[in-house]
Amino acid sequence: MTRQAISQSGQAAPQLDVQVEQQLDAPVEGRTSSQVYGVYTGYFECPTPATWTDHVHDTHELLWGARGVLTVEADGGLFAVPATLGLWIPAGVVHAVKSTQGTGFYCSHINARVAPQLESRTVAVTVPTAAQELLRHMSKFDMDDSIRKRSEQVVVGLLEVVDARPMLLPMPVDPRLELIARALLDDPALDRSLEEWSVEVAISVRNLSRLFHKETGMTFAQWRIHARVRVALGLLAAGYPVSTVSRRVGYNNPSAFVQVFRKVMGHTPGWYVSSLKAGNHQSLAGSE
Repeated sequence: MTRQAISQSGQAAPQLDVQVEQQLDAPVEGRTSSQVYGVYTGYFECPTPATWTDHVHDTHELLWGARGVLTVEADGGLFAVPATLGLWIPAGVVHAVKSTQGTGFYCSHINARVAPQLESRTVAVTVPTAAQELLRHMSKFDMDDSIRKRSEQVVVGLLEVVDARPMLLPMPVDPRLELIARALLDDPALDRSLEEWSVEVAISVRNLSRLFHKETGMTFAQWRIHARVRVALGLLAAGYPVSTVSRRVGYNNPSAFVQVFRKVMGHTPGWYVSSLKAGNHQSLAGSE
């Protein structure tokens, strides 16, 4: 099942989400109300950059199997969703999703009755191979109702909450700081100094520095480094070589990029890429 993401340039694509939720909540011809799917999965292919603006679901949402750069804003932070982990977004949480050109990802909607006890906040989860295969199978094939219900419970039981900090970037809420943050995420190679940004947003360097730390818990320089690494994760997962990624996120010297990446993530870009190829579902949290 392949769905083309038709949202571009900030345009929401609610029809995609409605279609999914109808599969979860509406009666299906030939099925009784007790046979409505509790888990429904679709695959999204983005031949052009796509954006789903702020929206909310009545179901839990699991984004997983990302290929390329996929980011989600939720619960006051920006999550870079890697190929090795999934992002659990609880029902009722307002969120926005953005993908770059060539990104593909799976989106599973899970009825609250299937997973009443899973986290009520946005968290990173492992999605092991067995869970991935079950999700794909349930999306493609008809199953006996009792087998499907057991499979849904098995899938949820296989998800394991892990430390989301490596993929989480705190976002400022002050409009002036938000302008700077989004500009750096759109083009992490931007090398403007704090002084230059202060002129851009009409605020003193001292106040800009103070506000950045207050709202993100990081200095401006630290936040920019973390933003660059978050973008780099998606580019590496998409198959770009380290030398290319380093330039695209603002490092002319690949060695400097490797050093920064290792300081933030606890391992090198090469280790991360090798872990992706080996199917290590906790590679973001690993260390050499």
